[in-house]
Amino acid sequence: MKNYRAKEISWLSFNERLLQEAERKEVPLIERIKFLGIYSNNLDEFFRVRVAILKRLAKLGKDTELYGGKPSEILKFIHKIVIRQSRYFYTIYEKILKDLEREDIFLLNELQLNPEQGDFVRAYFEKKIRPLLMPVIISEERGLPDLKDEAIYLAIHLKKKNHKKIVAALIEVPTDTISRFILLPRTNHKQYIIILDDVIRYELGDIFYMYDFDEIGAYTIKLTRDAELEIDDEVSENYVKKIALGLEKRKEAHPVRFVHDKEMPDELLSLLLRKLKFSKDDAVIRGGRYHNFKDFVDFPKIGGEHLVYKTFQPIRHPHIKKAIPFIQVLKERDVLFHFPYHPFDHFIDILREASIDPFVREIKITIYRVAKYSNVVNALINAARNGKKVTAVLELQARFDEKANIQWANRLKDEGVKVMYGVPGLKVHSKLVYISRKEKRQELSYAAVGTGNFNEESATVFSDHLLFTCNAEIVKEIGNIFLFFEKNFRIPRFKHLMVAPFYLRNKIIRLINQEIKNAQACKKAFIYLKLNNLVDLRMIHYLYKAKASGVDVRLNVRGMFSMMPDFHPEYAPIPAIALIDRFLEHSRIFIFGNQGQPKIWLSSADLMGRNLDRRVEVACPVYDSELQKELVKMFDIQWKDNGSARILDNELSNTLKKKKRSRTVKGQQAFYEYLKERS
Repeated sequence: MKNYRAKEISWLSFNERLLQEAERKEVPLIERIKFLGIYSNNLDEFFRVRVAILKRLAKLGKDTELYGGKPSEILKFIHKIVIRQSRYFYTIYEKILKDLEREDIFLLNELQLNPEQGDFVRAYFEKKIRPLLMPVIISEERGLPDLKDEAIYLAIHLKKKNHKKIVAALIEVPTDTISRFILLPRTNHKQYIIILDDVIRYELGDIFYMYDFDEIGAYTIKLTRDAELEIDDEVSENYVKKIALGLEKRKEAHPVRFVHDKEMPDELLSLLLRKLKFSKDDAVIRGGRYHNFKDFVDFPKIGGEHLVYKTFQPIRHPHIKKAIPFIQVLKERDVLFHFPYHPFDHFIDILREASIDPFVREIKITIYRVAKYSNVVNALINAARNGKKVTAVLELQARFDEKANIQWANRLKDEGVKVMYGVPGLKVHSKLVYISRKEKRQELSYAAVGTGNFNEESATVFSDHLLFTCNAEIVKEIGNIFLFFEKNFRIPRFKHLMVAPFYLRNKIIRLINQEIKNAQACKKAFIYLKLNNLVDLRMIHYLYKAKASGVDVRLNVRGMFSMMPDFHPEYAPIPAIALIDRFLEHSRIFIFGNQGQPKIWLSSADLMGRNLDRRVEVACPVYDSELQKELVKMFDIQWKDNGSARILDNELSNTLKKKKRSRTVKGQQAFYEYLKERS
C-alpha cells in the first residue's frame, strides 16, 4: 500500500478547505468573499513556487522519481485538480453574488448600468483611470512586452465585419493604484459596486476611437511566473546585490501558468499563446471574466454588521500590568503570549521598554517578515538611538519579502543597528529575541522564542505563540545561537533547545522512540503534534511505527499533509484533523507523554526537510507547569472542534468532523473564552 503522497497534492487539498469556508453559510457573507481572495492568492504563490520547481525538475529530462510520483505525473495531476477547483470556485462565486443581492448589494458589469450610473462611471474614468492606461498594440511582427507577474491585463479584440485581420491590444488594469471595487451611488437603500475592469470595458470606445471597428471586446488574462531565486551560499554585502539582481530576473522569469477568460475568441488566444511561447503541455487555464481574486480580500465592508465577523477584542495578558516593568514579571515566572488572543502590542511594549531601560545593554533579534510600517523595527531603531547595542539577523530570502527586507536592512544600518544576513547555505527561520541587562554589577538576560513572525499585521490574523523566559540556561543557549550567527564555524551544544539543522531531527526521533518504548512496556504513551505541514518521509515513518506500537498519535496539521493516516490494514488509522476558521493556525507545538510528565516544545519548524535540514529553526521547551496546561488545553479544545475541523484521510475528502454532541465546538472561539476566564 502506498503510504506517502506528493506534498503539492496535499497542499491543493488544504487550499480547497478555504473554498469550503467560502461556501459555508455559517461564515459571514463578506468573510466568505475574503476566503475566495485568500484561495486565489495562495494558488498564485503555489504556481510561482511549487509548480515552477516541478517544471524545472521535469525539464532536467530524467524525470526523477520523487516521493509521491514523477514531476511530470504530479504536474498532470495538479492540472486536473486546479481545473476542477476552478469550476468549484466559480460555482461558489455565483452563489455569493446571489446572496449579496438578497442583502441589497449588487455587483454590476458595464452592460448593466443605467444612464445615471453610466454618467458616474464615465466621469470617474475620465478623472481617475484614463491617465493611467497605456495600451500596447499587439502585432505578429512585434513581441509582447514583459507581462508583470502579479498584474492582470485586458486583452482587447477589435474587428471589422468582412475583414479577416483583427487589431489586438493589451491594457494593464491599474489595481496597484486604484481600488478594484468602485462604489456607485446608492438608490432605494441598494448598494451597487462595479469592478475596475468593467469601468475600463465601459469606456473601450473612448480609448480606441482612432480605429475603425464594428466589434470590440476585452478579456482578462493573467500570467504567473517562476518566482524561485537562484542565489549561491555566499553571505556578504555582495549577497544583497545578488538578491536584488535575482528580484529583477524574477520579473522576466519563465511563465508557469496562463489564465484567460474562457469567452476569449480563439484567434486572439492563439496569438497570445504564440507570443508567450506556450505549448500544449503548459498550464493554460480557461477561467471566468475576472482574475486576481486575491483583490477580493479587500472587498468593501458594506451592508449590515452580520455580513462580517464580530469585532475581535484581544485579551490583555493577566501578568502584564501597567507601570510594572516587564522584567519584574519575568523574574517571577515565564510569560506565554497567544496571538491574536493577546494583543501583539504587548510585544512591541516590551521592546519599547527595553529600548529606554537604563540597565539594558544589548538587544538581538531575528527578522523574517515584518509589517509594512513596522513598530517592531521602530523600537529597535529607538533602542539604537538610546545607546543600546542592537543586532538584527535579517533573512533576505524570506520569499516575496526580499525587496522589503533589503530596504529594512538599509534603514536599520543607517540608524546604527548591526545587521547580519544569516548563515551560508541556511535560511534563518527561527523567531528569537535576546535582551542583555546589567543591574548592580549583575547580568540578567532574558529571551523569547516564537512560532510566528514579529509582525503586527499578520499577528491579528495568524494564530501563534511567543514564550518569554528568564531561565538562565535557556537564555544562554539562545545567546549562543546569536553567537553562531556571527561565527558560523562554532556550532554550539544544546541541552534544552532543539536546534535545526544540527539536532532537531534526531532529538524528535529520540522522543518518538521513547514513546514507542513506553507503549511497548504497557505504559501510557502519546504524541500530540500541531503543525502547519507534515511532509518529511522519515518523520512520517516514525509516526507510523509509533502508532503500530500502540502510541496514541494525534495530529492537527493545517496545510501540507503527505501522510496516509490509514497506513496499514492491520492498524487503526492515525487520527488527524485540519482546522480552518477565522484565524490562520500557524503555531507548532510538540507534546510527548513522557510517562505522565509531558514534554512540550514550541517551535518555528514544521516537519519538512527544509525546516529540519536547511534552516536555522528552534524548538524551545516549556517548563512552567501552568503554561504546559494552557498549551495542552489548547490542543484538546481544538481536537474537540466539530464546527470547523476537517478529517484528514487517505482520500483528502476534507469531511467536517461529525458532531458527537448537540453543542457545536469552535476551537478558536472556545480557546478565546478559556483565556478570557483565566484573565
